[in-house]
Amino acid sequence: MSSPLRLSRRTLTLSVGLSVVTVLTCLVAFLPVPFVTMRPGPVFNTLGELDGTPMLTFGDDVRTYPTDGRLDFTTVSVTRAESRMSLAGAIEGWLDPDVNVVPHDFVYPDHQTNEQSTAEGAAQLASSQDASRAAALRAAGITVPEVPKVSAVVEDGPAQGRLEVDDLILTVDGEKVATQESVGQAVGDREPGDDVTIGYRRDGKDGTVTIRTTAMDDDPDQARVGIAVGSTFEFPIDIENHIGDRVGGPSAGTMFALAIYDSLTPGALTGGQNVAGTGTIDPEGTVGSIGGVRQKMAGAAEAGADIFLVPAANCREAAEGDDFGMTLVKVATLQDAIDALGTLAKDPKAKVASCE
Repeated sequence: MSSPLRLSRRTLTLSVGLSVVTVLTCLVAFLPVPFVTMRPGPVFNTLGELDGTPMLTFGDDVRTYPTDGRLDFTTVSVTRAESRMSLAGAIEGWLDPDVNVVPHDFVYPDHQTNEQSTAEGAAQLASSQDASRAAALRAAGITVPEVPKVSAVVEDGPAQGRLEVDDLILTVDGEKVATQESVGQAVGDREPGDDVTIGYRRDGKDGTVTIRTTAMDDDPDQARVGIAVGSTFEFPIDIENHIGDRVGGPSAGTMFALAIYDSLTPGALTGGQNVAGTGTIDPEGTVGSIGGVRQKMAGAAEAGADIFLVPAANCREAAEGDDFGMTLVKVATLQDAIDALGTLAKDPKAKVASCE
């Protein structure tokens, strides 16, 4: 039979041991781990309003048509760059089928801050808005010319103080230039030290400037004026996107383009249904892949979507889990989406390209 003293010591040892284990478990659970979560974010109806203003507005002289239903673009809510996730939080995310836990550096490479990520997302969104306008107008049969522009001015280069970022480049030595490649070729045909006259448009006003070329750093025989050349578009009609800084990134491009196309063409593209989707887009209407497709699907389902448009490159991932009762439509181009929605508007049970 154990003595009271021995029993007391055993109880004390067990109590202390359990307390230590409990404390260590709590400490481990709250240790930071290098992961972030991707969760379903809010959806935005591109045919609807934001704070009482239509998301998309058109110039007073632009003919638009009434539409119906919804064309929602979907988002993902991501842990901020500076936040530190605990092991317990990561485990909780891993156990939630609608949450994706990914390495911190996958979302924020090279020690990127949240401010840097937001700025990058804003730039991608702006580019996506231009591409969606161009793709939608072209799909509606409207010509949209592409125009070269100054995308950067080299510090201490020949063009510094002469040309500015976003100047449209119209001519080189009096000859019209229609693409960024033609600008590079026209300047490159000169000898270093030659003068070149560039016609430009800034804030709606045309001008010219003569710049003396210098040699490329890595090619002494190649002339340069010290600018980087990109491209933009001369839109024949005024279209304003009022999403502002609520989101960032390029993945809403396809849904923006569909809403513009729907507004500029007769009939309701959705047939009154609730359509959601995602996908980047380029000016030619090619739909590109995105991240977080499962989270976007979950957010769309929560908002009541009947149909979800999935970029072709994301179809395998989209089909790996629950479809949430939605029809998953595979789209590789804007025209694919237009055709599929037109078919489903007539018959919601019709067969279209699917991720299943």
